[in-house]
Amino acid sequence: MLVNDLADCLSNRVEVRPDYIIAMPLHRSRLRERGFNQSMELARRAARNLKIPLLLHACQRVRDTPPQSALKWKERGRNMRKAFTCTQDFSGKHIAVVDDVMTSGASLNEVASALRRAGAAEVSAWVIARTLPHS
Repeated sequence: MLVNDLADCLSNRVEVRPDYIIAMPLHRSRLRERGFNQSMELARRAARNLKIPLLLHACQRVRDTPPQSALKWKERGRNMRKAFTCTQDFSGKHIAVVDDVMTSGASLNEVASALRRAGAAEVSAWVIARTLPHS
């Protein structure tokens, strides 16, 4: 399975081990539409490989925002404001957020902000692919 190969490659690149791993949360309507969270599948395998706890429900996407791909680059940050909440205390912890693709970084920035509000001392972004803005 490709997801396992990608997660294995990601796991092999980890140099600093976080306390916990979370997957980029999907809103429940998007999850229902897709049937799975691709970031969760990557995070599940990476967490197993690294023997680091994967927190399944510690953070949620509370706003059903339009897909980032449908928006102009500069609109993406505004689209993601207050889209996430965390229900667990992360005081002093290092959290790795697993996502499949990073484009503008707006989603990762916003989930990192939610984690910091929940006390996280450090947040790392683990992504499989990075897209660049069109010139």
